[in-house]
Formats: sequence, structure tokens, C-alpha cells
Amino acid sequence: MTSPHRFRRIAATALLALVALACGCDRTPRPREKTPEEVRAELHRLLPATMADRNGWAADIQAAFAALRIEPSTANLCSVLAVTEQESTFTSDPKVPGLGRIALEEIDRRMRARHIPPLVARAALQIESPDGRTWEQRIAAATSERELSNVYEAMIDRVPMGQRLLASSNPVRTGGPMQVGIAFAEQLAKEKDYPYPIEGSIRREVFTRRGGMYFGIAHLLGYRATYTRPIHRFADFNAGWYASRNAAFQHAVTVATGIELDEDGDLVRYDSDEPSRTEVAVRVLSQQLGMTDAQIHRALRKARTHDFEETDLYREVFELADHAAGRELPRARIPQIRLSSPKITRKLTTEWFATRVDTRYRRCMARAKG
Repeated sequence: MTSPHRFRRIAATALLALVALACGCDRTPRPREKTPEEVRAELHRLLPATMADRNGWAADIQAAFAALRIEPSTANLCSVLAVTEQESTFTSDPKVPGLGRIALEEIDRRMRARHIPPLVARAALQIESPDGRTWEQRIAAATSERELSNVYEAMIDRVPMGQRLLASSNPVRTGGPMQVGIAFAEQLAKEKDYPYPIEGSIRREVFTRRGGMYFGIAHLLGYRATYTRPIHRFADFNAGWYASRNAAFQHAVTVATGIELDEDGDLVRYDSDEPSRTEVAVRVLSQQLGMTDAQIHRALRKARTHDFEETDLYREVFELADHAAGRELPRARIPQIRLSSPKITRKLTTEWFATRVDTRYRRCMARAKG
């Protein structure tokens, strides 16, 4: 049965549609599209004056925007530049202190997780590579993620049973000037034609400037979001698409139920049939929502897509929470996540990352106005 407030909302939407239809046109002036030359010229002005090859960076960034069909607005350009500066200070293959040691520890951890006997893994690493050093020595000497990933991939191809034992244990999961996820890039390449000749593999393309910027821009801007502040998209870049929106939903559930939830943006478990803590809390509202547990679960399964905002669950939970709070709650909140990675040695959070990028973004926008 349709609730009164839902009926009023549907009626209002229909009325707006009829008004637009009666008008017969959209008189909102549309800005003229920038030419590729104009985009590159703007990038040349916005990029750091001291960096090398600004023309090359501008060309690769403009080409990525064009290939992905994303509007190269000043705000979008500054968003990309801010993330790139934060992640790599505009270095295609940044150096990582202590990378070799970190990599060997991560390989060992992954081997144990796959129940591969330590002696087997150690024996593989002690095999001599074509340059006379053992694979372990070459991994230990790696100073950048591209170098490390290439050494590891070569080892997989040459070590007996390498593909079977080692293929899923490559310690390099991100790379390139925007530090984009390798798995994300590989999945995107399956869904969308990559605009450049692939030299070896998508993994290797991520470590190039052109590929790293292409996949990084796709991850930052290549999805529909209704955020009003860029900082939430920066948080999503770190925590995953729609994490900021989902964290706001978790906050709304807490307000409506009184059940404290971690605002981490993870609404449902995809690796198990067991309900997440957020799902258990939402079920407390099932009678008020007029929804079954199965309906709640199906709606929460859309949490990684824009469609989640179109579900009755999303709308009704916020209506209950807004009423309980006596005001309209924000529809986006920075996820509260402690960053964990073999490369991270300090106590960092998604909020720290998003705030740092947002500061760089604001500086870029100020340069654009000046």
C-alpha cells in the first residue's frame, strides 16, 4: 500500500513532468564545448609551473577526458590534478621507500593465506633469474611499483608452476600517477574499449602516464553521483564508489533506530549470505518501512550503484531519519575508515585523504580564477 507521503512525492514529480512537457523546451543556456586545444591550454596553465613536460601531461589528460566522454570543466580538471598531485606529485611511476621489503612481506602473507607451504614459496623466490640474481634479490631491490610488478610478472612466467602458485599473489594492487586499482582498470578494459594499443597487459598500461591517467580519471569521475561538494567524490576515490553516500545512509539508520553503526560505506555483505550489521539495523525498521527482510536485502544489494538512491528503502529511511532529527540530514558524509596498506606506515584515514585532496582542489580553482 502506498503511504501518503510517498503518494504526495509521486504526484509532485508527475506535476513537474507535465509542466516541463507543456513548456516544450529547455531554455537553460548550454555552455559551449571546449575544443581539445582549449582544454590542453587550460591544463597547461593549471599544472605546476615547475613540472617537466607539461605539454605531455596536458595531452594525455585531455585525451583521457575525450575517450571517456567526461566533460573537461575546470572543476573536473582541477579534481583530477588534485588527486594526481596528492597520490604521486605528478610522477608516472613514483618511488616507494622500502618497497622491496614491504613486497616480500606481503608475498609471504598472501602465500600463507592461500595455504601454500612457506618452503615452497621460499624455494620459488630463490631460483636464479635471467640477470643472475635470485627473484628474491630482484624483488628486494625494486624501488617503484612498476619495476616490482614487472619483476613479479616475469617470475610468474619463468618459475616452474609460477602461474599456479604465484599468479594471484602479485603484491602490487595500485599504480600509476593516480594510484588507481589494477583490478578496477582490468574490469573497465573489459567493459569499455581502451583507446591505446595495449603493450603487454592492462596492468602494464596502468603504470604508463597515459594509461594511469585514463583509468584514474575513470575511477574519479566516470560514475554518476549527486554530490554537491567535490570532497565526497575524493573520499569515494579512496574508499570506493558511493562510499560517501552510503556512509550518510548508515548515519540515517543510526538516527532512525538508535543503533550505532560504523559509517564506513559498506551496507551489505557480498561475500556471504549473512546480513551485515547495517542490514540487521535496517530490519528493525521493517514494519515502519512496510518491507520484508528480502526486499530490504535486494535494495541494499544496489549499494554500489546510483540506483540505490531510487529505491523505496533509501527514500523511506531518510524520511524517517529526517523526521526523528527534526531536520533534513546530509545525503553524503565522509566515510570513517582507517587506511590499511603495506605501504602505509602512519595512522591515516579516508577523511585525511579527502581533506588533503580538497585543499589542493581549492588551490587549483583559485589559480583558474586568477
